[in-house]
Amino acid sequence: MQTNLERIKQHLENLDEFTATPGQGTTRLTYSKEDHEARNYLKQEMTKVGLTVSEDAIGNIYGRLEGENPDLPAVIVGSHFDSVPNGGAFDGPAGVITGLEVASVFHEQQIKPHFPLEIIAMVEEEGSRFGAGLLASRAITGKVTKEMLHEMKDIAGVTAAEAMASVGFDANQVHTAIRTKESVKAFIELHIEQGPVLENANEDVALVDTVVGLTQIKVTVKGQAGHAGTTPMLDRKDALVSAVEILGQLPELAIQEGGGTVLTIGKLNVYPNGANVIPDKVVFTVDIRAKNEIHVQNTLAKTKKIIQAAEKNGITCEIENMIYQQPTHLSKEIHQALTESADQLGFKYRTMVSGAGHDAMIFASLTEVGLIFVPSHNGISHAPEEWTDYDKLQKGIEVVLETVKKWTEESANESNN
Repeated sequence: MQTNLERIKQHLENLDEFTATPGQGTTRLTYSKEDHEARNYLKQEMTKVGLTVSEDAIGNIYGRLEGENPDLPAVIVGSHFDSVPNGGAFDGPAGVITGLEVASVFHEQQIKPHFPLEIIAMVEEEGSRFGAGLLASRAITGKVTKEMLHEMKDIAGVTAAEAMASVGFDANQVHTAIRTKESVKAFIELHIEQGPVLENANEDVALVDTVVGLTQIKVTVKGQAGHAGTTPMLDRKDALVSAVEILGQLPELAIQEGGGTVLTIGKLNVYPNGANVIPDKVVFTVDIRAKNEIHVQNTLAKTKKIIQAAEKNGITCEIENMIYQQPTHLSKEIHQALTESADQLGFKYRTMVSGAGHDAMIFASLTEVGLIFVPSHNGISHAPEEWTDYDKLQKGIEVVLETVKKWTEESANESNN
């Protein structure tokens, strides 16, 4: 292999030291002390392998290896370096270190790319601090305004703009973080799978062709509160009993729909939540995801029908549409290139749909995008136990390296940008 296993391991272990919760997983919130320490480490390591380092207005870190023709669009490799509270060492950093390792091999082999190579370490993908996930990629693709950064706050009431200013970044200049389509040839992200499929199948990598479409709704079931001891059973308008009737039917809808459709009831709140009071209000969320939009739409329609059928005997239901996101189809050309690289290296692979959102999904509105998964031990993520064997991560990085080499070479048709 052209990549260096020990170096990959060392980088990940070093990054994992920058945590607010030593011994209890990785906690690295955006613009925190730990962010600052990780940022300095990454900038230093980028410089060591001959990259020109810069940061944009909101703190995304770029390392650039100039191409033979600097006017050509860049191939970008990277991921995010923030974490959820008490998360793992691999979610995000695996993709950042992929970029760093690709650049290291280019440096060692003295490869001068025809198209520029850039590696990127992005902020606030998780949304753990300001509740705004995929912030970096949304800013880069022009979907974040300075007004949004002045409005979004963390748990202590600090706005994103204030937090940025405290570490030398400028929310008012967020428009300067936008990349044009002419400046980017491709974006490739390696990520841990965060599920058990690859490990169970004993496969090396998954090449993602689609990120699922999803919808989330918030449902409020209203009844009438009453005394638990003095209200006869047949006279009750119990919001919780009605909610349970609804909830019991929903998982079966996804199973019947098929096509990899999944449905999750993630939040459930009961009011007034007293042991001796009949509940007068229940609020719950429903999350529906599928590769094909028609499956999302069918399951949502059936879900709403079941909810509406519960409106009887004094019970009313309200449905609020929270999120609706169409499936994102990634670049067929890069998927093919990743496939050829995996074949060439003799690795076991499959094509997979991503059930989770990633920065790659947002970049798809800007450029050609590739997304590759490596195995997650026991499928665990967002927890201290999150783990990917380093040799398995290395295989994923090798696939990215081979693909990046091809995509940064001079081609007969340079209009492929």
